[in-house]
Amino acid sequence: MKASKVARKLPADGKSPDVTGLRQRKRQETRARLTRAAMALFLERGFEATTIDDIAVAADVSRRSFFHYFASKEDVVAAWQEGAAAALVAEIIARPAGESMLTAAENAIAGAIKRIDPAEAAAMSRLKRDNPALQARDQLKYEKLERALAEGLAQRARTKSDRLKARLVAMIATGAMRVGGESWIGEGAREKPEVFVKRTFDAIRAILK
Repeated sequence: MKASKVARKLPADGKSPDVTGLRQRKRQETRARLTRAAMALFLERGFEATTIDDIAVAADVSRRSFFHYFASKEDVVAAWQEGAAAALVAEIIARPAGESMLTAAENAIAGAIKRIDPAEAAAMSRLKRDNPALQARDQLKYEKLERALAEGLAQRARTKSDRLKARLVAMIATGAMRVGGESWIGEGAREKPEVFVKRTFDAIRAILK
């Protein structure tokens, strides 16, 4: 085969799609490994007691490599939270079309929470509660989550009024997660998270009646 024909098949950067895809997968795997290692150390030692060097060693990468993926320890926590938000939106999109937006949001939140270890969730909540820097990031997380929920719910909308409803339900659901989470921790995290979600949304419906 002529070189010119080969060149036409290669992308502009001269790399084959297989090589580019493999490199991207490796980056994603390394980022995920760093996130898992960091979260495990945060829960075991505490956020302040865990250093970036500790995370790098646990993830089997160099300190320099850590900064290729994250600018700080706080960014690692933010990345973990963003993954949870994406999973929640996917749950909402997958809910049956016949469900109301509020019910879809409730069931999606309950479904997403079932995949989280309650002990880990409780430890993470306490970790964020005790650290001012993480508290500030938590506020940003809820703002992003509300927008993501609104986008997911908007896919169920058929009219302009439905799109407004999607935004309102996203606001209510995000508030329910925030207040409900704080109450769950305040009560000692004794109840299963999904049961607490149902109780929280039952309270919302009682208010809306």
